[in-house]
Amino acid sequence: MARAKDPAVRTLLLERAAQMLRTREPITLRSLVAGTGVSTMAVYTHFDNMDGLWKALRQEGFTRLAHRMAEVRQSADPVRDHAALISAYLGNALDHPDLYRVMFDANFELEDAQAADDTLEYLVQAAARGRDTGRYREGLDALELATQSWAIAHGLVSLVANGPLPRTTLDHGAPLLTALFVSVGDEPQRCERSVRRGWHLPG
Repeated sequence: MARAKDPAVRTLLLERAAQMLRTREPITLRSLVAGTGVSTMAVYTHFDNMDGLWKALRQEGFTRLAHRMAEVRQSADPVRDHAALISAYLGNALDHPDLYRVMFDANFELEDAQAADDTLEYLVQAAARGRDTGRYREGLDALELATQSWAIAHGLVSLVANGPLPRTTLDHGAPLLTALFVSVGDEPQRCERSVRRGWHLPG
């Protein structure tokens, strides 16, 4: 008979795993459940095995990112919104650096691969609005611009959240985004103002 799954236990194990990532503790079956009051069998019940746990951790990373990006309120300025979404992306990575690292570990599949595409879609929609409102050139490929902006964000935050460079490195993000958006047709001064309005990183 299959064991009943308790969502609270699943959440407990994911939080425990995330905590262990933060403190660089080796994650094994026994270390994961130590002090939690649940047995090692709970890992199999909720995740099938340790690979399933890593899949769930990747999923949790994208779930948190989606929630963070959903909090960005859409304004009448799509360029401002695009910059704000990139700021949300960076903020999420800074708040959860070790979970962020696991998100991009392609050794383990996602439980729901659409989740990653959904986070990118926020950027695609902002880029499309920029094109459709005349801020960017006609015929712009919104997915291409979204991917380029994601690459800027990912490169910067990877060097800071889990890398060797100081947090001030992220200050390069705003001028890099401005240069990118100007390259696809936005007016330089207007673009700079829009990016500046959207650029907010946690203190």
